[in-house]
Formats: sequence, C-alpha cells, structure tokens
Amino acid sequence: MLLKKTLLIAALLSPSLFANAHDYSVGNLHIEHPWSRAMPPVAPTAAAYFVVHNKGSDADRLLSASTPVAGKAELHEHIHADGLMKMQQVQNVEIPAGGEVKFEPMGYHVMLFNLKQQAKDGERFPLTLTFEKAGAVEVDIAVHTDAPEAAGHVEEPHQH
Repeated sequence: MLLKKTLLIAALLSPSLFANAHDYSVGNLHIEHPWSRAMPPVAPTAAAYFVVHNKGSDADRLLSASTPVAGKAELHEHIHADGLMKMQQVQNVEIPAGGEVKFEPMGYHVMLFNLKQQAKDGERFPLTLTFEKAGAVEVDIAVHTDAPEAAGHVEEPHQH
C-alpha cells in the first residue's frame, strides 16, 4: 500500500518521466492519447478522454473505469435531446471489430466524481479501464490546459 502511494506521488511529481507514455495496449485493443482538461481547483468533477482502436476481429466493450484520485468514475455520453445537449451515464461502450471509438469532449467520456483534488496542467494520474474481453489496463491520464493536438488529429501518423 505504501509502495503504491509512493509511486503515485512520484508519478504526479515527475510527469517528465512518463512524457512518451501516451499509448497502451491490452489484448487486441490500443488506447491512444489519454488526457484530461485542467479544471479550476474548486471544480467537483473532471473528465478523461482517449481513443480506443480495436485491431481484432471481434467486438469488445468498455465496462468500467476507476481511479484512486476520484470517489467514482462513470462512462458517459453527450446526446442531443429536445434541442439540448445532455450528458447521460452509459453502462458500457462497444468497441467494434476493426474499428475505433473516440472518447472526446461532447461525445463519450469518463466522468470523474468526488475528486480528492483537481490535477494541474502537466500532471498525470492513473485510470484503469476494464474491457469485457481484453481485461483491465491502467493508463496515465495527461492533464492539459487545452485539448492536445494529437487528440484532434488521430489520423495523422505518430512518431514515437
């Protein structure tokens, strides 16, 4: 337990150590560019975004998310209803075979509630994503003041 806390503190204080850790794989899934927007210190919630690519021939589903920095993490989506944009919780998100799902502002996202404190620009925090077939994977969420360029231009090749 102490080791986990020490590692979490080290990760938060040393974001440069993880500067290139933007992509993750589990099973046939590839998670790209996990990030969150820096929010004011008094904001009670935050959201996490990323892109999931399914390189397999079978669909998978994101079932849940969790993080030690929040009391609760839920899968959400924005929908148009009665001429308004509304946010609602979803029980899971299907990742189609050979396809991708973008978790982005005004779309699917992971909503974080009861935050212990808001992360600041340049910091990182862990988020565990649990998929039906591929299993669980822990990703580091990079916190940015503005949406990172790569999240808006996923189709461009990346140099790592």
